[in-house]
Amino acid sequence: MFIQIPTDMDEVAMRQLQLKKMGDDRSEDAIIQQAVLDTFQAFLDQIEDGHYDTASWQGNDLIVTDILGHQTATIKPQGQSLIEDFRQSADQTQQYLQDQAIEAAGSR
Repeated sequence: MFIQIPTDMDEVAMRQLQLKKMGDDRSEDAIIQQAVLDTFQAFLDQIEDGHYDTASWQGNDLIVTDILGHQTATIKPQGQSLIEDFRQSADQTQQYLQDQAIEAAGSR
């Protein structure tokens, strides 16, 4: 089974092994950071029925920019960082990201 977007810490470990087999030695933090970004972007794309807004990292926050490049939303971690939030509870973090995507999509 190939893991694209890890949904919990077990899948993070599996993804890390998969990447290592391909010669990519990413840290656990890097994998979680990408998973959080990809999860949020997938929720945003689904809610907006297409890819109209883009999420990216800015420090510990995710920022959302529209197709004109204007920042429309900032998603802040619930705790110290979204990476730590994911480590403590991947399910709760995914629910939070979905809720934030709904809010970001509706804020326009």
